[in-house]
Amino acid sequence: MHYVYLIESLSKIRERYVGYTEDLKQRIVDHNTGKNPSTATHRPWKLNTYLAFSTKAQAMAFERYLKSGSGHAFARKRLW
Repeated sequence: MHYVYLIESLSKIRERYVGYTEDLKQRIVDHNTGKNPSTATHRPWKLNTYLAFSTKAQAMAFERYLKSGSGHAFARKRLW
């Protein structure tokens, strides 16, 4: 499976991150141990939402959408 996930920082209010992975459990561990430079400074993180896709192309397209202007609005209204 291919996952698009939304995480929130527990140490900094309103700090959020959207990402893609094939191994969701390991990816959350990676975020919380500082292996991702863009999220290391706002640890710890909690998983808020994830969506599973059968193909990588679908997941990557949805992640790209969530990072767009209209995708931000959709995520704020429906996913956070």
